[in-house]
Amino acid sequence: MDNDPQRHARVPRDFESLRSTIIERKANMPKRLAQVAAFALGNPDEIAFGTTASIAAASDVQPSTLVRLAHHLGYGGFSDLQSIFRERLRDRTLSYEERLVTLEQSNGDDEDANLLSGFIAAANQSVNRLAATVQSDTFTKAVNILANAETIYLIAKRRSYPLTAHMTYAFSKLNIRHQIVASPNGVDPEMVQFATPKDAAIAASFSPYAADSLNQSQELADRGVPVIAITDSAFSPLAACATHWFEVAEADFAGFRSLSASMALTMALPVAIAERRRKRQQSKPVKGKME
Repeated sequence: MDNDPQRHARVPRDFESLRSTIIERKANMPKRLAQVAAFALGNPDEIAFGTTASIAAASDVQPSTLVRLAHHLGYGGFSDLQSIFRERLRDRTLSYEERLVTLEQSNGDDEDANLLSGFIAAANQSVNRLAATVQSDTFTKAVNILANAETIYLIAKRRSYPLTAHMTYAFSKLNIRHQIVASPNGVDPEMVQFATPKDAAIAASFSPYAADSLNQSQELADRGVPVIAITDSAFSPLAACATHWFEVAEADFAGFRSLSASMALTMALPVAIAERRRKRQQSKPVKGKME
């Protein structure tokens, strides 16, 4: 029996901490544990709702593997681990009306100031987290690919859509050929069929992942089109099909998630691409001029 209080204190007690722990340990996990951990982060609702038998069948492991994963992460058993997913589901399934009620109950006397302060704090936390974790070499590699692309396809739905809307504006101003995959008449699948390996794509999606974004990104990857992904987990289906990907874990305030870190990244990419192309153009020898 494990009576080490410090070990128990280190066990993740919220979903974001659990997600970070799994990502940190995934490289050293036994194959089957890594398999079910990936399934858990990719299908958190299934873990929250399912039974041990149904989850094991869906993730193609033995029920005992779920218990082993729980113990590996420091939990007393699978039900203890499952409680983290159920708590996440409770938080994420609050309706917007319920979130507003929660705000009213917690804002105190100066509601407007506290609300504004809460969103600013979440935005600040998101940006600081990205600054601490983003890898500059990944950014450079992504910019190189995108700067070489004939056309850059932009894929995002629902909450992620503002990211591609901003990039459409930036690319237009910077004279970079692009195509936002967001047709009002439902021809998005046909639009991505025009992409070739000479092009590239930027795709953004966060849990719960938009099925259309995943399908379109996978289709492009299957056809040899480089995909630069912005997502929230190493186990994200979007990361799995990406040439390079950025992990952006946005903080939230009262259940309303920030987009501040993601927006900072998508503001930087178009400018970096334009600058890379400008420098390449300047380095080309002028025709008719002696070298």
